[in-house]
Amino acid sequence: MKKITIVNGVNLGELGTREVDVYGHTDFKTYFNLLKQRFPDVELLYFQSNIVDELVNYILQHKDCDGIILNPGAFTHTSMILADTIAAVPAKVVELHISNLFARENFRKNSLIASKCCGSICGFGLIGYDLALKFLTS
Repeated sequence: MKKITIVNGVNLGELGTREVDVYGHTDFKTYFNLLKQRFPDVELLYFQSNIVDELVNYILQHKDCDGIILNPGAFTHTSMILADTIAAVPAKVVELHISNLFARENFRKNSLIASKCCGSICGFGLIGYDLALKFLTS
């Protein structure tokens, strides 16, 4: 059984209530339960924090997972420490964003972590997590 962890960063604990025109009405805990139903043969873990140091520590503690799906939120554009952490772990890391970064403000078009990830998914809403899981489990 593959072990995949989903790591969500800043403000993603507010899904379902924040900027619903961009992120939708579904909170992530509800969606995570759907993912567990859709991928019953995968051990799925989930962590969310608004603190970059906690994200780094969690990733390092789970570096031996078969894959990490990372949606760092705004830390994407500001955190070299996340990029360095991704480079330091053996797990495949998929960068994920619910919204289309390239259709938003200019500063969102720059990802400091993309070059350290095996791939990036953006703009497909929460279904992006399904796509990342399909990739990491294939």
